[in-house]
Amino acid sequence: MTMKIKKLFSGIFTSGAQTLTEGSIPLLLTRFAIPYMAANLLQALYGAADMIIVGQFTDAAGLSAVSIGSQFIFMINSIVIGLSMGGTIMIGRFFGAGEEHEIEDTIGTMLSLFVVLSVVITALLLALTDPIVDLLGTPAEAVEQTRGYIFINAAGIATMFAYNALAAIFRGFGDSTSPLIFVGIACVANVIGDLVLVGLFGWGAPGAAFATICAQGLSAFLAVIYARRANYRFDFRLRSLRIKWHKLAHLLRIGLPMAVQFSLTGISFIFIMATVSKMGGVAASAAIGITSKLNGFTMLPPMSFSAAIAAMVAQNMGAGKPKRARSTMYSGLSISLGFGAATFIGLFFFPQSVIRIFTPDRELIEATALYLKSFSADCILVCFVFCLNGFFNGCGKTAFTMANNIFSAFAVRVPATWILSGIEGASLFSVGFAAPLASLQTIVFSLWYLKSGRWKRGR
Repeated sequence: MTMKIKKLFSGIFTSGAQTLTEGSIPLLLTRFAIPYMAANLLQALYGAADMIIVGQFTDAAGLSAVSIGSQFIFMINSIVIGLSMGGTIMIGRFFGAGEEHEIEDTIGTMLSLFVVLSVVITALLLALTDPIVDLLGTPAEAVEQTRGYIFINAAGIATMFAYNALAAIFRGFGDSTSPLIFVGIACVANVIGDLVLVGLFGWGAPGAAFATICAQGLSAFLAVIYARRANYRFDFRLRSLRIKWHKLAHLLRIGLPMAVQFSLTGISFIFIMATVSKMGGVAASAAIGITSKLNGFTMLPPMSFSAAIAAMVAQNMGAGKPKRARSTMYSGLSISLGFGAATFIGLFFFPQSVIRIFTPDRELIEATALYLKSFSADCILVCFVFCLNGFFNGCGKTAFTMANNIFSAFAVRVPATWILSGIEGASLFSVGFAAPLASLQTIVFSLWYLKSGRWKRGR
């Protein structure tokens, strides 16, 4: 059945391993980025489905639980995504350099590491669920549902690791279509699960969490079956799961800075959530949660082009083509800026129309619209942030992007949120300026690093 689905995409997208070191840069980048964008769109949809369905069948407490719980799970998922991107870059470099004998060891090492990490993280989260809920500053009305949401997601962490690892493998080979198909399967399964568990059985936020881990597990299982048949240089058998220590060191050198960066950025948003919750209670935290889900959609183009740039740059740097790698970044930036301008206009001038998708509550609509008015400027700025980050990551300079983005989060975004929320008469409108300020700082440092030429060193 999976092969039949892939044939439907063959006229539009390319699947299977492909080189990104020859041919038209804008065409190749777009053909790689569009399936990636579509996959991220579907992933954002099934993440937003939790908010939408919980919002329709419960109250503000249920929305707040999903909002707070999903921010924490996103922080954990950021670790997985960062390490997975390290795997994508390594596979892309070996593939671009024609060193395919190195790819099997890279995949085996990455998967083995993920098995160990999933067991350790699951045990820790299950044991610490209650302290985590308290630490997040959860409003009293949402404590029970938040606890259930985090506990169930923690029990299914392994599906998150498997899902992201397989997508990373496909993309390292220049294949962004296969992840699209499997995230589509997960999306459909998650929406069905949400409607049944939340809408029919009334399980609330915990039901949404259970639907998510089941959907991810199904998608990962089908992806393994396909990958084995399509010969992605790995047989996915237990005997092949082994750690090559030099590959592990290389994977951690590239992937760990991104994992740290993503997770600490997630922590910064948790601080923001806690600050805003104290400022405006359950309505304010739900408003930030809705914005977070909307942000998942508005950031799709720059995020997708960032990942596409990283994969394409990795292959070209592996092939010894730094000029082509840099041109890839400029092409991605010019395209994503068009999307950024369009989303800014939509969120700044028509925020209420979009927010009504998530909730009919007038108080929540007005609170979220107020925040979006100031936050929306970030839609344009993050196009620069993501595309520059993708370029540096593809060059293997993940330590710089980590340092730059962590500085942005904790030296700009968090302090700005605290200061702006503490001003007399402060509202969500004033707090919303913290994100654009942080992005502006990131851009300034990134442009300096680009001009310095340090990204060429050690390639």
